[in-house]
Amino acid sequence: MTPEPHRLVHDRVVCTGSRLALLPIGATLGYYALPTSLQTQLLAQFTPQLLAYLAMGIWASGTSEIARQLGLERAKFINGLKWGLLTGLVLGCLNTIVILSLYPSFGYDITFLTQTPHGRLPVLLMVPWFICCIAFFVEINFRGFLLGRLAEFERKWRGDHLGRQLTPLALLATTLVFTFDPFMVNTFRHLHWIALWDGLVWGTIWLRTRNLWITIVAHAVEVIIMYSAVRTAIG
Repeated sequence: MTPEPHRLVHDRVVCTGSRLALLPIGATLGYYALPTSLQTQLLAQFTPQLLAYLAMGIWASGTSEIARQLGLERAKFINGLKWGLLTGLVLGCLNTIVILSLYPSFGYDITFLTQTPHGRLPVLLMVPWFICCIAFFVEINFRGFLLGRLAEFERKWRGDHLGRQLTPLALLATTLVFTFDPFMVNTFRHLHWIALWDGLVWGTIWLRTRNLWITIVAHAVEVIIMYSAVRTAIG
């Protein structure tokens, strides 16, 4: 049994973390209530992510064992590399087929990808450096911080102090926020729906393993595969 004072401290930290996680979620919802003229502003699109990193910084400043809570312990890296590579290869190949074959077969245009910020950057800058940086920070934000804090709160709410159960509400909430991130939607248009199944897969992996290295590596490998294939196909 956890001593009562320690339990109270833990519960307070969980509540604080969950409140902070609600900040970028609320900002994402608020974005879609803005007038269309404001939704086109880059600052408005980035505000939810900026608030997420701010909230994470506040949470981290008052939290111990940050690496453990995010799932970034050194001991987990090799296992994370192995399973991340496998997951990234599978998702990367499947999503490449979706982008290059399935979407065009339904009449969707994908040539706009050449005009995105990612499409305009030099290949040697994108692969692997920029993609790996994006994967690292996005996974820390959406899986390590947002999903982690909401999962802790859901377990506390359900009385699961041992952490044996999955947290479907936290998983669904963070996956939807990831899928409908304003910058994601405005940049990748109809392709942003790919983030829905990616978010479900990566979130489930994190909840099962508490190893963020897996999702970071999987995210990076998947995007490298998709980016390389699309760049080759449409220039």
